[in-house]
This record gives sequence, structure tokens and C-alpha cells, in this order.
Amino acid sequence: MSLPQQAQIVVIGGGIIGCSTAYHLARDHKAEVLLLEQGKLTSGSTWHAAGLVGQLRSSASITQLLAYSVDLYTRLDRETGLETGWKMSGCLRLACNEDRWIEYKRLATTARSFGMEMHLLSPAEVREIWPLMETGDLVGASYLPTDGQASPSDITLSLAKGARMHGVTIREGVRVTGFAMDGDRITGVITDQGTVGCEKVVACAGQWTRQLGAMAGVSVPLQPVRHQYIITEAIPGLAPDAPTVRDPDRRTYFKEEVGGLSMGGYEPDPQCWTLDDVPADFQFQLFPDDWDHFEQHLEQAVARVPVLAETGVKQMINGPESFTPDGNFILGRGPECANLYVGAGFNAFGIASGGGAGWALADWVMHDEAPLDLWTVDIRRFSDLHRDRQWVADRTLEAYGKHYAIGFPHAEAESGRPRIVSPLYARLKARRAVFGSKLGWERPNWFAPEGVEPRDIPSMGRQNWFEHVAAEHHAVREAAGLFDQSSFAKFELSGPGAAAALDRICANHVTRAPGRLTYTQMLNSRGGIECDLTVARLAEDLFYIVTGTGFRTHDGAWIRDHMPEGAAVLTDVTERFGTLSLMGPRARDILAAVTAADVSNTALPFGHVREVAIAGHPVRALRVSYVGELGWELHIPLEATGEVFDALIEAGAPHGLRPCGYRAIESLRLEKGYRAWGADITPNDTPFEAGLGWAVKLGRDIDFIGRAAAEKAANTPLAKKLAGFTVADPDVVLLGRETVLRDGEAVGYLRSAGFGYTVNRPIGYGYLRRDAGVDDAWIEAGRYELVVATERVPAEVTLAPLYDPASARMKL
Repeated sequence: MSLPQQAQIVVIGGGIIGCSTAYHLARDHKAEVLLLEQGKLTSGSTWHAAGLVGQLRSSASITQLLAYSVDLYTRLDRETGLETGWKMSGCLRLACNEDRWIEYKRLATTARSFGMEMHLLSPAEVREIWPLMETGDLVGASYLPTDGQASPSDITLSLAKGARMHGVTIREGVRVTGFAMDGDRITGVITDQGTVGCEKVVACAGQWTRQLGAMAGVSVPLQPVRHQYIITEAIPGLAPDAPTVRDPDRRTYFKEEVGGLSMGGYEPDPQCWTLDDVPADFQFQLFPDDWDHFEQHLEQAVARVPVLAETGVKQMINGPESFTPDGNFILGRGPECANLYVGAGFNAFGIASGGGAGWALADWVMHDEAPLDLWTVDIRRFSDLHRDRQWVADRTLEAYGKHYAIGFPHAEAESGRPRIVSPLYARLKARRAVFGSKLGWERPNWFAPEGVEPRDIPSMGRQNWFEHVAAEHHAVREAAGLFDQSSFAKFELSGPGAAAALDRICANHVTRAPGRLTYTQMLNSRGGIECDLTVARLAEDLFYIVTGTGFRTHDGAWIRDHMPEGAAVLTDVTERFGTLSLMGPRARDILAAVTAADVSNTALPFGHVREVAIAGHPVRALRVSYVGELGWELHIPLEATGEVFDALIEAGAPHGLRPCGYRAIESLRLEKGYRAWGADITPNDTPFEAGLGWAVKLGRDIDFIGRAAAEKAANTPLAKKLAGFTVADPDVVLLGRETVLRDGEAVGYLRSAGFGYTVNRPIGYGYLRRDAGVDDAWIEAGRYELVVATERVPAEVTLAPLYDPASARMKL
């Protein structure tokens, strides 16, 4: 059949994600959709997927998407008449050691926080549910009854039929060979059967999506990895409704399959397929059986299910799956192209994600805005670093190998490091810095004193760095600390239209006189917080924008996408400037010792920026604080960062200055009640719910993105509000996602948490919710507990910062 000459939206890829996206575009948005598949539907990785469907993730939004998948698969056959093979069998996750058991206790709490049912079972209860299992080595297991399994091909074909029923045109055997472009916009999809003009393109082509994106200049960091599992002959005594099983300490999984078992695993030595383009004709194909590599899984599987030693194998499946460097899938519009959207990289849980991911991506395509907080899967979480194929492969193989690793708090990736370092890297390493990595940048997390091994030692309880971070924290509160924050993302916005553009994009009033700086959010159409950053006005037509390391691509893209065309020029200057944050009550004494400039409170008050000279170099001194103390962010020409650091260290020695790391920053900001984007504040949260309404310029006659939603939020009773919580017992470890109980009823969960060394208490922040509305009086009248790894712990609530609530110290 010939291709249409024009389509509103072209979806590329006929696997579960492409079919789900097309289905939702047509069903929910009445879009005119053409779906192109180079082979036959499901011929990529969908047809050989194992089909396990689990729902619980560490993100509430992603858990919501997976729960939507389950709901969709449960009812889709009634709409289309095609069975999906969906079976709500539940899922057992086995624990063979105490660390894993603590992890499951925390997961059970997370499940409750997200409104899901999870049970913790004894080994005897596991054996009762799954009598063929060896349980002698178990500590226990978690059981999520609404998990299950499905037939990947059946679900996909049912979605495809549903898509056709809603008007989608599907063409198989059509290969996309390129795109017709007008600047950064696709105007047509070029195929081996002609060109189709279009308004938008959605690339859902599995492991081919990387090379499709490259045709439009979009980086999609994917790596195909060989993943093996076997299907056994029938096993007497195996119930057809047996729960799926994940046995992470043995790195294996099981599901019932036509009376037998499907069994596979995630090995610590995974096999990369190719760094080159995936062949277009690799359809309905598998790799040769590799029993030598699979033996490690088979040995562990027999130990868990002894009857497997006497059971025949019908088939081995050895096929490529598309994985990503951080183990999360990829959704959203590529920042390099105005109308190419991506849904790919599902890390072997594309079947579980397919329904919800397709729903979310369809909404995103239609409104050019994510329908909820999808930051953990947003394509804009990556950077130019992720164009490096070898780096992506190395990091992806590490993530694959750790798929079933215990989720120790504060764990850092190890591969591909060090990649990006500041000029201070050698100096800080000599001072025994223990580094973490953020978007490729090496950043000091903490400093090990002499005699202490400079590395993180994983623990489900207190970490080995706890007391050493405490010393850094107290140095900042009592004297001064120096932080290398050179990894901050930094932009300059210049041009005669810069002020007007920022007035439209920023929620706060940022167009103050030159020399002023402003903390602001940028809002989406729902009034949710898309960006959280600082804007300094250096001149009438020049602004300096500073945001978090990990948000470089996201925030830069948001600003560019929402500026009037030709209004101003946004330049990424991240690598032009190093950043040293000098913070603490002695900060002014130290700064005054290295510059001739007047840095008194009169000459350089809080919320101002001024250029000063340090060690002969021009430095942008921003009077701002994220730790709640007197201090400056010093933005230095990158090549001069080392000299300025040396001058500050020398001048600061008599004042007790010490280098400090990011874990101290986290502790300090928790005490001060400062919000962290991606945790405390997200695109799901308005400034008014987050206690940041003071930073929204509703009192000014200036229109800005999200103003209508912000006005509604400001004049409507709040359904949720952010509050702080402390626990009296300093030995309690709070990590986030702990359930908040008010008078015994669940009313929310912690978004972020840690320890405050000045107040000597665990601290957490979370939103309290009530259908009838939330106000301060209702919050303060409650009796609170936090559920920590299934245990109830008494807690105190606070709506004010725990430390220096009047913010007097940083304005001295």
C-alpha cells in the first residue's frame, strides 16, 4: 500500500512503545497518526521480551505510569477483542541477607507511600506460595500482588488494533532513511518508499532509535546488550498462577510459561552487542545460544528451584535489549530538534512500561510539555558527554550488571571516571577528597582525614563518612567552608530583548537594576516548577544564569524553547567559569584578605553581584547562599580557579577555613529548609504548595508562563503543602519516601531527607495532602509519625526553617 503524502504525526517503530504511543495519540487526542515499521509489528525486541510486569519504582510518577500499564492491559482486550495474555499473578522478591531485607522494608514503606499494597513474607510463607522453591537461605521476601506477566506480542498487536480502530494508519515494511529538515525542524520523513510530510515525529524504534535520532542531530544514548533467558519443559506441580519471582541475590528471575518456567538473569559481566549502527534487517532474529555465559544463571536457578536440574529446556532466547547509562528509559523531545520526540531505552522493562509510557509520551507530543514529573526519564537529563559511544557503553554495562544489586543509599557509578574535572581536581584529591560524579563532572562529596580510607563503604545504616561530614558542616556554621562548585551549569543571556524574554519566562521579578541577582522558578502551564535557578543582571542587556549541574541540558532547553524568536542569545558558558563557594561567618574576613574591593554589607549586600579582583583575576562575586550562612559564589575564569583557590586557602587558614563537599551542602540546606529541584520541588508542584509563593511576581502587571495557573493556586485552598519533619532519635536513618502519618492516617511521604548536624536530628521534607484542603492550622494541630522501613517513629512537624528562620546570618 502506498504511503500517504502527509500526516500530522509520524510514529516510527511498531513495537509495544510505538503502538502504545500511536494508540494514545489517536484515542485521547484524535490526532492523525501514521505509524511506520521497517519490518513487521513486534519484530524488534518486543517479540522476544520476557514479559514480566512490575510496578514499583523509586519515582512516584514512574510508578504511576506502570500502574497505568497494568490497568490498561487488564481491560484492553474488551476494547479490541484481542487477548493480551495479561495475568495478575503477583511478584515475589527474595531476600537472602539482612541488607536486602532492609531494602525491602524500605520498599514496602515506599509502596505504601505511593498507594500500593506490598507484603513482607517469612520463608515459610514463601514456600507455601511457591512450594517448588528452596527457601532455606531466605531471610524473607516481599510480595506485590498486583504485579504480573503478559504476552508482549499479544499486547502490542492488541494496541495496534486499538490504534487502527481510532484511525491510525499503520504501514509495515517501510524503512526510514532520513529526515527533510528546515533548520532544527523536521518537515518530512524520508523512507525507502517516498517522503511523508509531517508536523511532528515520534521515534519509538527500540535499539534503532539512536541512529534515527542522529539523522536529526538528536543524541539518544542507547546501548544494545545481549540478554538471555530459557523456557523449560512443563514442570509437574508448578501452578499456572504461580507468582513471578525475582531472586536478586542470585541475579535471576522466573515466571510461569505454559506449565514450565521462563528463567533469566542479569550477570555482572554483560555482553555488549555493537557500538556501530544496528542492522536494519535484524528482525525476528536471535544470537546463537551461549550456554557458557548463561551457566552462571543456570547454576543459581537450580539452587533456588531444584527441580530444574531434571527439567528439559525447550528454547534459549538470546536477543538484544536496549539499555541506557542510568537504567531509566528515555522520553521527551530531543533538545536539538524542535519536533522530534523519543520513547526508547526501556532496559528490559518495556512491557511493564509500555502502556503508561505511551500515554505520557502521547500527551507530551500534543502539548509539548510532560503531563507530570518525568524528570527521571526525560531525555534532557543527558548532555554532550552522552554522545561518546564508548563512554555510554561502559556506563550502560555497569548499570546492567548492577540491575539486581542492593540499592545502598548514596551509591556512585564507577565506570568512565574521571571524565570531566575542574582545575582543582588534583589539589582536592591531594587533600583526600572522596569524589562523586554528576553529569560526568567529578565533585568532592567529602574529605577523609588522615588515617581514614578515602572511599565510600556501602551501608544500609549510618555511612562511614557520617562523622567526617559532620566536621565539615560545623566548620561552615562556625568558621568557613570552601566548596568547588565549578560543575554548576552557567549561561549568559544577552541582547536588547533579554530582559523582556526573562520577564516572560521567570516567575520572580528578575529584571532588577544591574548588579542585582534573583532566585526564581520557571513554571509550566500547570504552574508546576520546571526550573529553579539564580539570575544575576550584569548589565542592561546581559544576564548571568546559574543552575544545578544535572539540569544543564534541561534548563538550557527550557529557556531556548520559551524565548520569543530572535529576542536574545543564550550562550552556555559552563566551561568558561570555575565556581568556588565561600560560606560561613568568617567568609567576609577571608574574602577581604584577598581582594582590594569593598566587600562590606553596605557595598555588597545580600542579593547583589559585583566584579572583584582576586589573585589578579576578575571574579564575579554573587552574594547568595544555599547553606544559610554569610557567603559568596565566586565565578572565576576557569584557568584562574587554581590560583584563586590557593589564595583563599592561605588567607582562610587563620580563620578555620576548610574545603568541604557536597554531602555537607545537603545537610546544611536541609537545616535551612532550602528546596531541591527534582525532589522537594518538581513540575508537579506549584510554588505556593512548596512555600515559595513569595518568589512569584503576581503583584506586578507582567504576564509570564504559568501565571494563570499560579493565580489560581494562590487563590484556591491548597490540596497539599510542603512541611519539614524531625525525629528525636539521632540514630534513625531517613532517606526519603518514608510515609508520613498524621494522627495515624497516611497523608504524604518524604521527598528528601538526611541529617542536620547543628540540630542533631534526622530531617525530612514532604507534602501533606487532604481533600478538604491543607492550611497551617491543620498541619500544626496534628500528631505525626514517620514510617521508616515499616517501623513507626514519632516525628515533629515544622513549617519554618529549623536553622536561623529569619535568615539573619547570611545577610550580615
